[in-house]
This record gives sequence, structure tokens and C-alpha cells, in this order.
Amino acid sequence: MPVISMFYGIIVSLYFMDNQRHNLPHIHAKYQDDEAVIAIPTGEILDGSLPPGKMRLVLAWVEIHRDELLADWQLAVSGQQPFKIEPLR
Repeated sequence: MPVISMFYGIIVSLYFMDNQRHNLPHIHAKYQDDEAVIAIPTGEILDGSLPPGKMRLVLAWVEIHRDELLADWQLAVSGQQPFKIEPLR
């Protein structure tokens, strides 16, 4: 589960070979004890939750970095190490 970015206490990860459970490109965002699974193409929350303010930050970050996230997804599902992505500032 490589960490691809961290900002404002949020850790964003992509799991290797994780295309079975949710069946579409997605990230895992963790903040303290909360975790959410978010679809990369649409920003839809597939599972879990984050505090509202943190979720807004993650969704804005996904919007900004969608192309990079999709490229990293392709690397991760093929078993390769994804690249780090700039944090939200």
C-alpha cells in the first residue's frame, strides 16, 4: 500500500492489485481513525468517510491531480510502484 501523498494530516494511498473489490480506479484516504475510498474518475465516495472538511480537501486534490492519479492507478494494478503526487498546499 504505497503512500502517494500526504497533506493536512491526510494520508493518500493506492493499493497494489486492488481492482477486484471496487472494480474502478480509486484511492484510499486516511485521517486519524477514519478512512474513505474515493473513485478517481468521478470523486464519488465508494466506502467509508472522513470529517467533512478533510473530505473537501481530498476531493479538491483528486480534481487537481486526476490525470496523475489515473496514471498511478495503472502502475499500481500492474504491480509497479506508483509515483508520489504533490500534496495540497
